[in-house]
Amino acid sequence: MKALPQTASGSSDREFANGWKVLLAGMLGVTCGASPIPFNLIGFTVEPLSAEFGWSRTEIILPATIYGLIASLMAPVFGWLADRYGVRRVALSSVFAFAVALSAVALTPAANTPDTLYFYYGLWVVIGLVGIGSTPVTWSRAVNLWFFKHRGLALGILLMGTSLAALFVPKLAVWAIAQFGWRTMFAIMALLPLLVALPVAWLYFREPRPEERPQALLNSDGRLAGMTLGKAMRGYRFYVMWISISIVAGCYSGAFINMPAILMDDGMSAQSAASIMGVLGLGIFAGRVITGVLLDRFWQGFVAFPLLCLPAITCLILLGGDVTFMLASLAAFFLGFAAGAEADLIAYLAGRYYGMAHYGKIYGMLYMPFGIASALSSILYAYARDVTGSYDPVLFVAIFGFVGGGAMLLLLGRYPNSFDDDAAQLPVSST
Repeated sequence: MKALPQTASGSSDREFANGWKVLLAGMLGVTCGASPIPFNLIGFTVEPLSAEFGWSRTEIILPATIYGLIASLMAPVFGWLADRYGVRRVALSSVFAFAVALSAVALTPAANTPDTLYFYYGLWVVIGLVGIGSTPVTWSRAVNLWFFKHRGLALGILLMGTSLAALFVPKLAVWAIAQFGWRTMFAIMALLPLLVALPVAWLYFREPRPEERPQALLNSDGRLAGMTLGKAMRGYRFYVMWISISIVAGCYSGAFINMPAILMDDGMSAQSAASIMGVLGLGIFAGRVITGVLLDRFWQGFVAFPLLCLPAITCLILLGGDVTFMLASLAAFFLGFAAGAEADLIAYLAGRYYGMAHYGKIYGMLYMPFGIASALSSILYAYARDVTGSYDPVLFVAIFGFVGGGAMLLLLGRYPNSFDDDAAQLPVSST
C-alpha cells in the first residue's frame, strides 16, 4: 500500500524535536557497542600477544573473523527479536551482555599452551553471540521509525558513534596496554558500554508510540508499511545489495583492522598509528554527516558510487610503503569517509526499498554479508602479510573491489513509492 503524506501530527519539521533524545541514546549505544570497539582495539593487541605467546599475526587477528562471522549469523535473529519484542529490550540486554563478555577476555590464562589460544577464541565466540544487539542492527530500527524526511541525516548522526569510537578507543587502548597490560585493557573497554551506553539507553532509548510515527511510514490503515523478508528476497535488488555490500566490506574491513600494523610495518610508532586512526575516525564522522545529508536530497546511486571509490585512493597511497605521516593521514581519512558512507547505506537502503514493517529481519539479512565479508577480510589481509611479507598484493586487489562494488549500487533503480508485490520491483519515483 502507498504511504500517506506527512500530516501535521507527524510533520517532518518536528522529527528532530521529537526524536533527538532517542537519536543521542542510539549514537552513544553505537559508540560503545560491539560494532566499533572490537575492531578499533584488536590491531593494537598484535605486539603484546605476539611478545607473550609467540602467536602469528593471523592467529592474533583471527578473533575479528570469529566475532564477525558469529555476529553476522546472529544479525537476522536479533533483527527478528527487535521486530517481535521491540528494540529497547533487545538493545539494553545486548549492551549489558557485551560488556560482561568483553571484560571476560581479561581472564585469558597466562600459560603459553594451545588451550590458552582456544580459550581466547572461545571468548570471542561469546562476544559475537551476545554483542550483535548492541550494533546498528537494533539502534537503527528505532531511528528509522522516528525519522522519514530527514532519515539520511538521522542515520548519519546515529552511526557517527563509530567515528567517535575511532577517535578515542585506539588511544585509550594504547594507553591502557602501556599502563596495565593488554588484559586489563579489555576490562577498561568493557566499562564503556556498562557505564555510558547502558544508563543513557535506559533513560531515553525507545521506539515511537503509534501517534508519534511519521505518517509517511504508515499504510492506509495506519500500520507500518513494508515488504516481508520473503517478498524482498524474491526481487533482484536484494541480491545486488548483497553482492555489493560483500565486495566493499571485504575490501574495507581488513584495511581498517590492519591499518595500525600496516603503518607500523612502515616504521611508525604505535602512538603515531593511533593518531592516524583518529584521523580515520574524523573521516568516518565526516562521511556519516555528509552522506546522510546527500541521501536526503539525491538518489542513493549518485551518492554511493563516488564515495565508495575514495578508499581505492587509500589503497594506492599505501602501496609500496614509505608513506609519510601526512599521506597516511589522508589515506586514513578517505578510508574512514567511505566507511561512513557504507554503514549509512545499509540501514538507509533497507528502509527506503523495503519499508519498516519488517525492517529488523531485512536489515539483519543485509547486515549478514557485511559481517561475514568484514570478518573474512581481516584474516585475509593478515594472511597475505604472513605469506608474502607485505600487504601490497591485497591492497592492489582491493582497489578494483571498491570501484566495482560501488558501481553495482547504480543497478538498484529508483526508490519504490509503494510496497505492493509488483510495485516494489519497479523503478518508480526518486526522493
